Amino acid sequence: MSHIPQRKEKDCLNCGTIVQGQYCQNCGQENVVPHETFWHMVKHFLYDITHFDSKFFDSIKYLLLRPGFLPMEYVKGRRASYLNPVKKYVFTSAIFFIIFFGVLNVGDAVTLNINEPLTEKAKQAYIKRGEEELAKNPNNDKWKVAIQMLKDTTRVLTQNDMVEYWDDFTYIDIGGKKYKDRHEYDSVQQRLPEEERDGWLIRLIQKKNLKWKEKYKNDPEAGSNALIKTFLHKLPYMLFVSLPLFALALKLLYIRRKNYYYADHGIFTIYHYIFTFILLLFVFGFDKLYDITGLGVIEPITLLLFLSGGVYLFVAMKKFYGQGFWKTLLKFILLNISGLVILVVLFIVFLLFSVIEI
Repeated sequence: MSHIPQRKEKDCLNCGTIVQGQYCQNCGQENVVPHETFWHMVKHFLYDITHFDSKFFDSIKYLLLRPGFLPMEYVKGRRASYLNPVKKYVFTSAIFFIIFFGVLNVGDAVTLNINEPLTEKAKQAYIKRGEEELAKNPNNDKWKVAIQMLKDTTRVLTQNDMVEYWDDFTYIDIGGKKYKDRHEYDSVQQRLPEEERDGWLIRLIQKKNLKWKEKYKNDPEAGSNALIKTFLHKLPYMLFVSLPLFALALKLLYIRRKNYYYADHGIFTIYHYIFTFILLLFVFGFDKLYDITGLGVIEPITLLLFLSGGVYLFVAMKKFYGQGFWKTLLKFILLNISGLVILVVLFIVFLLFSVIEI
């Protein structure tokens, strides 16, 4: 219910029906004056945030403290007392990813340590590579300079000094084959028999990969982080796609339970994902708190919180599907294996999409 004054007129502004009460019996629109003050807008916004249909926080209480209860209530048809699970999923996932990308500053996760001094082993590896390159091309002045630098014991070199010699660096390693640039890749492909050449998908990924390598030739760390950011911003889509696949895994595990429809497994999955979003917010929050304070007691708490997700899923499965301990444990293990396979496959697919997109 809004706090905007009611209209004296009884015709619905949305559909024209004569309204019998506060809401139109035909379309459900509230019969209030169409023009509201700024203060009314602010109050309405605050009301929506704090109450969220007056059901969100009530639902959260049951979600956190009673695993499997909310999906059971939904399947039984008791839905009016709780916030719709799809609305709750949209809200919690939005909050999760706002914090994930905004507050936690994920994305700048790759550190190649390019400013650290080269070890003697690394120097020898570079020298060996340089000698191999000079054996192929004695007039390669670039590697002549590099070997001279590497053999100079009075000079402290870092990986940053050697970035231009990272010809074998690649963002996506496909089949262990590495190329310096797109020109070399095209030359190699043209020399191969037609049946041994890369297919269109591998060719597209390789060229995008090499284009990315050329773009960030002098700063591979920035290139790696840019690729990771592109992939991480696809996480919401990846998790959304995994929802029906996770529900399918449940359907197959409980295929003999004919009273459970695919949609019922889907509702269970949605509630599980909502709980996981909330749990991960606490895990990331404690991890951030540890970074700030350095208190050793925070680490075991964070680990216990993370592991509690598995316990929660097991209890939720046992209560929702009503099977014994050992049957549930076996299906819990199989579900986790299936879920891992699903996430790995989706990870690879969305990572390839990220490479193609860049």
